[in-house]
Amino acid sequence: MREEKDSRDLGSDMRVLDRINEPADLKELSRDELEILANEIRQEIIEVTSKNGGHLAPNLGIVEITLGLHLALNSPEDKIIWDVGHQSYVHKLITGRREKFGTLRKYQGLSGFIKRSESPHDAFDSGHASNSISVALGLATGYERQNADNSVAVVIGDGALTGGMAYEALNQAGHLKANLIVILNDNEMSIDNNVGAMSSYLSRLRLDPKYNRFRDEIDHIIRKIPAVGERMVSIGENLRQCLKQFLVHGMLFEELGFKYVGPVDGHNVDAIYQSVMMAKKVGGPIVIHAVSKKGNGYEPAEKNPDRYHGTGAFEIETGRSVVKEAPKSYTSIFGETMVEIAKKNRRLVAITAAMSQGTGLAKFAESFPDRFFDVGIAEQHGVTFAAGLSISGWQPVVAIYSTFLQRAIDQIIEDVCLQELPIILAIDRSGLVGDDGPTHHGSFDLSYLSQIPGIVIMAPKDENELRHMLYTATKLNRTVAIRYPRGPGIGVKLDEELTMLPLGRSEVLIPGKDICIIAVGRMVEIAEEVTRKLSVSGYDATLVNARYVKPIDSQLLEDLTTSHRLIVTIEDNVLTGGYGSVISQFYNENEGIQILNFGLPDHFVSHGDVDELFLEIGLSPEAIIKKIEQIAKSKEIKIRSSAGK
Repeated sequence: MREEKDSRDLGSDMRVLDRINEPADLKELSRDELEILANEIRQEIIEVTSKNGGHLAPNLGIVEITLGLHLALNSPEDKIIWDVGHQSYVHKLITGRREKFGTLRKYQGLSGFIKRSESPHDAFDSGHASNSISVALGLATGYERQNADNSVAVVIGDGALTGGMAYEALNQAGHLKANLIVILNDNEMSIDNNVGAMSSYLSRLRLDPKYNRFRDEIDHIIRKIPAVGERMVSIGENLRQCLKQFLVHGMLFEELGFKYVGPVDGHNVDAIYQSVMMAKKVGGPIVIHAVSKKGNGYEPAEKNPDRYHGTGAFEIETGRSVVKEAPKSYTSIFGETMVEIAKKNRRLVAITAAMSQGTGLAKFAESFPDRFFDVGIAEQHGVTFAAGLSISGWQPVVAIYSTFLQRAIDQIIEDVCLQELPIILAIDRSGLVGDDGPTHHGSFDLSYLSQIPGIVIMAPKDENELRHMLYTATKLNRTVAIRYPRGPGIGVKLDEELTMLPLGRSEVLIPGKDICIIAVGRMVEIAEEVTRKLSVSGYDATLVNARYVKPIDSQLLEDLTTSHRLIVTIEDNVLTGGYGSVISQFYNENEGIQILNFGLPDHFVSHGDVDELFLEIGLSPEAIIKKIEQIAKSKEIKIRSSAGK
């Protein structure tokens, strides 16, 4: 980093950002140029996310931390692990992806998260929270065993430290005394300036090699004093510990074996740079506590960081959404129905894992604050916490995104289903979620839940059915999982009165013969289009809304054998272990029935618009119809002359 201001560069029409093709280019910039660069980066992020949507507020808040970190390190030889990875836009812009940044989160464009296949500067794919320190510790330990000089740094938010895995890693890192730099990006906590300045001063003293050497030499001299030497050293150490408890914020990290630096201004590039350089020089596990502001530099995001944490397209001047008005989302319908049921059911409680807005429970939290629990990014704890509430007489509804619920599979099996506890799992973002990509697709929930004895699994065809399913779940006195997609509902009329849905019974939407299409959840809408187009082609097909993935409607499936030769299943879950697998197993010994399963493929689906992804993987109506007609012709299923007229 150059100290002087380069007036020629500053007067040029070229943006400073356009001169940054790799992190090493940062080291040629002056402090003034770095400040200009930070502003240009913010503007670039605002412009692109206003068109593409994305995680705006977290990225605006981490600009200077990213620049300071890359200035102090030598990526890609040195490794940076980003927790969650949604705050990596700045990193992408300065690591050779500036020209492609306009494709962010678009189909076949840049991912909104860290992705190793994109760049050698991306050390580890990310998308979920609280695992970064574990990854970084493994890297650091591996390098140390190879006598390599690579530095390893972690960027983790204060929210991710609510996840237990982060503390498991901190515990081992302190034990191993690994050379690991943890940047704690604290974008919520307000710290008094006077206390912060004192803490920073004490941290610099503890990390300054001259101070450490002086302290060791004094201890060595004192120990030589006959009779009282060792005791005096012990008294001195006790005095230091007492002072630390009074003056230092980082006692938790100190007790875990980390040196603590902070609070550091997270919007001061030089402060971050100097802290990282000092940490590299001292070695060992170190936490640098950087205080930043979410949404920094864009007023709407500063005022409403939650609203702009993850946003759709918006108008830059006003911050208003430009997304076309659509029917209410499944998420909002779920939240409203929870409030409606809770008014009569006083045993109903709601649990979420740091997603009160995302899961639609904000209104519930406001209406019933004593019956709402946000456990933080701790899905495993949340499920087992619900088990305890259930045993004590409450009726817990645990609302978690499908991709994050994967973390709590053991707790669902051991702490809930094995004990037959009546807990409701509200599984949002099931199936493909679109722009966020493979780390966030809810591709596996039907497969991992279907294996568990005793659980009831439901999937609504529309938002109205979701309401009835939630109500039904509160009446079954069993473990129930309801999975529903991200985004708007179909726009159907909502029934005023909630009613029970018969357990394990499917719904025949269109009666027919020869071909039966059984669809799960939102795939019913696609199946309806398939059925209509097959009818136009002359095929008389039955359409069934599965409703229940478990238990299956055995009676209906048995009845279908008398008049149907081809059974088609459509689901937005991986084929392996999904609904189609269960139906295939049911008909396994019936040689007269041909089974055709449609679902997600045996590979991780990329990011992009859901319709584009469906087209890519063969789940578009046209692809499904083509395959059905091929099978129908091979089975000599005749076209009925009256059909479609």
